[in-house]
Amino acid sequence: MLELRPNCEWCDRDLPPGSSEARICSYECTYCAECVSTVLYDVCPTCGGNFSARPIRPSREWRAGSCLGLEHDPASSRRTHSKWTADQAAELARRLRDVAPEGR
Repeated sequence: MLELRPNCEWCDRDLPPGSSEARICSYECTYCAECVSTVLYDVCPTCGGNFSARPIRPSREWRAGSCLGLEHDPASSRRTHSKWTADQAAELARRLRDVAPEGR
């Protein structure tokens, strides 16, 4: 199950479950679109992978009995913060930002 983290791990901006500004890497690290484009340059500071828009989980169960939607699988309330320094993130971004994601 995809973990919907409540904040940008870099700037701590709120990213509620319905936010179109949330970006995730393949390990579910979560950042806002602004930090991904202006600070991280589409390079996850943890794994070096790229980011995609985080899917928006439906707010309710649209098919009776499916036990799906936020009412059954709520977003996390645990705030997460990157363990990497600005220098460490910048160094990895410098090395990988010009390498296509499929070549990393």
